[in-house]
Amino acid sequence: MIPLLTRYGAKVAAVLVLALGAVIVVNAVNDKPSEEDAQHPSQAAAEQQAEAEEAYEEVRYLHVNYIAETAGADVTVKAEAVGDYAMDKAAGLDSAQEDADQAAAEAEAAAAANTNPTSVDIPSSCDEYSGNKATGCAMALERGFDLEQVGCLVALWDRESGWNHLAENSIGAYGIPQALPGPKMESAGSDWETNPVTQIKWGLGYIEGRYGTPCEAWNHSEEVGWY
Repeated sequence: MIPLLTRYGAKVAAVLVLALGAVIVVNAVNDKPSEEDAQHPSQAAAEQQAEAEEAYEEVRYLHVNYIAETAGADVTVKAEAVGDYAMDKAAGLDSAQEDADQAAAEAEAAAAANTNPTSVDIPSSCDEYSGNKATGCAMALERGFDLEQVGCLVALWDRESGWNHLAENSIGAYGIPQALPGPKMESAGSDWETNPVTQIKWGLGYIEGRYGTPCEAWNHSEEVGWY
């Protein structure tokens, strides 16, 4: 019996002290809620009164419930009841922490999926272009295409979208390369709807994979009106 008292005695004492302390504090705030409310009818006083009554009821419920569950029990049973209550509270905290960790992981994954810059360094060889065209020129050169191929790319996407990264046609083609449907550009970045760099990255990959070069894509567009 002594080891069990040693194990659970502190828990019992702590819970009872907290419960009795809360009751004392609530009673000190207001022994007669209805009379005090009549004397202080302001909204602030009413809210404080409601909070005090809620705290009192919570403490009273826990205390009465504990007494009912452990009535007639020895110290060991009472200590086990306190331990079960503490474990339930700890499990609730663990669950909340797991939810918070999962939300943080999802936010981190979303941020990692959106790693494309919104601008690139423009070399002097692309000085004749500006805006999204300059970005496309720089990215095409970095991919290994020469300035002749850049010229074909500029002409191709002039026809498709005017290099407007928000361009959308009636059948759902979207962005600078007029991807159909637009969401397929998500393979290049989650910000495909608004980031010209992501769209150009996807468009260059599409051209290279299907036609080999921007000039071949342009020639196909000249022949049939699309690429």
